[in-house]
Amino acid sequence: MPTLTEKLAKVDRQKVIKDAARLIEDEVASKSGLSGMAIKGGYKVVKKIKPAMIEESIDHLLDSFTGALDPLYQDYVENAALSTFEAYIQKHDDRAANDLLSITDAKAERSDNKILKSTYGKLRGQAEKHVKDALPGVGRLIDRYAPKAA
Repeated sequence: MPTLTEKLAKVDRQKVIKDAARLIEDEVASKSGLSGMAIKGGYKVVKKIKPAMIEESIDHLLDSFTGALDPLYQDYVENAALSTFEAYIQKHDDRAANDLLSITDAKAERSDNKILKSTYGKLRGQAEKHVKDALPGVGRLIDRYAPKAA
């Protein structure tokens, strides 16, 4: 059975990246309260400094993220009675969030940039909640580009 990464390699990568960037933008826009203001402010700064940074980061991390989600995806395809990966990933949100965050944790740990490490360390505690909030959208994106029946 093909991996999630292999399935996504058969579709237009730029469409996947644009849809993932739109998902991130929607998630940022949905945040409220003080932490929401901080997230929105940080996102705005990133977009202003380097407008293509989000898309470039997605392109750079996409295969790592799909590799991290592949065990869940394979289980969904082979065993799950649920009709969508969106529903499946929500039932396994702790595992999915931790699998995705393990990628960024490793990147931050290997970074020589002390400011990046410090900032990531401060935000990491909130990250799991925000990743879990985004999982339905991640599931829909995977359903669109790597459906179970394909």
